[in-house]
This record gives sequence, C-alpha cells and structure tokens, in this order.
Amino acid sequence: MSDVSANLTEIQARITKRAKKWGEDPDTVTLIAVSKQQPIDRVEAALKAGHRVYGENRVQEAQGKWPELKEKYDGTELHLIGPLQSNKAKDAVALFDVIQTVDRPKIARALADEMKKSGRNLPVYIQINIGAEDQKAGIDIADADAFIAECRDVYGLDVQGLMCIPPAEEQPAPFFALLGKIAKRNGLSKLSMGMSSDYEIAVQFGASLVRVGTGVFGARG
Repeated sequence: MSDVSANLTEIQARITKRAKKWGEDPDTVTLIAVSKQQPIDRVEAALKAGHRVYGENRVQEAQGKWPELKEKYDGTELHLIGPLQSNKAKDAVALFDVIQTVDRPKIARALADEMKKSGRNLPVYIQINIGAEDQKAGIDIADADAFIAECRDVYGLDVQGLMCIPPAEEQPAPFFALLGKIAKRNGLSKLSMGMSSDYEIAVQFGASLVRVGTGVFGARG
C-alpha cells in the first residue's frame, strides 16, 4: 500500500505549493482523507503513514470500522461529511469528532440534545447548498445567515465554519468565493471545500479543510 503513502505526500505537496502561490499559510489547510467505501487495508495504510484526519459519509458504515481503528491509532480525528438523519444523531455524536453537515433546524436540535446528554460538545460546520441544487443537501444561501445565528444562539452549537459541494459541471471558483463571503460576514474563519478534482482551487480561495478520497486511496471498492 505504498501508493497510499505516496499519494498523501503528493497531495500535501500540492496543497503547500498552491497555498504559498496565493499567499495562504499551508499549515492552516487540513487534508481530510475520505475513507468511505474504502477497504480497511487501504485505510490502515494511510494511518500507518501517519495521517490522522478522516471523513466518512454514513454513520452506519463508520461504526463498522472506526471504533477499533480509533482505539488502535491515537490522535485520529473523524469528520462526518455526509447527510445526517436525526435518528442517527446519538450515534454520530458518540463516534465522530466533527460534524460537517448541519443543514436544517431538526438536525441542529437533535445534535444539541445529544451533545448535552453525552457531554460531548463537538465542533460543527453548516453545510450550504452553494449551487442551489435540488438534489443536494445544505441550507439555502438566502437562509444561511439566520440559520447560522439559530445554531449558535438557540441551540448553542459550536459553529466553527461552513462546508459546501459545488455543482459538478461548473467551475468551482465562484462557489468557493461565495462560501468565503458568507463565512466572513458571519465571523467564521473555517471553510471545508474542495475534493479530489478541485482541492487546489479550494486552497487558492482559502480552504481550511479539503476532502480528498480517490486522490488518496484510488477508486472506491
């Protein structure tokens, strides 16, 4: 699995190069290795290479592999980057370290309730439907400011940043720029944006976290 280690090294180098080119600090950009649907041996190859930040799309899939891996590899940080159903909030709070897909009041309320019960005050990101696509999750752009305030003031969530997935068939740069504007006017400094095909552009526009799956692990099984 030396290719996984080599991929991680190459991606980090690309992040550093792009960040420096545009006057960004590469040390402020975190690579999230998206391990959904990846075989355990490939995930362990990344862990053995020293990488410690991972993303999963589904709570149930993550429950099947990460409790044992987190116990085995100290310092592992797990992000939920896929849609969350309210009936999975308890499991998500118990397993994940960061929830990136808060996109409606029902989820915000469920997470707040479960965090209070468990005593785990997890950082959260608000997912914005940046391309106004019917098929995608995320709060509408027009409702973003009010929802961010609601998550903070009503539910007491630790809102650390914003997350988005731009439309696949369009240039991502304008969408990344727009996410940055929404974050800035709401006093948020962290942006989770950019995937295998566009993470370098995301870094140019101030990404704090980039979510890379196939670039790290290869095609999913």
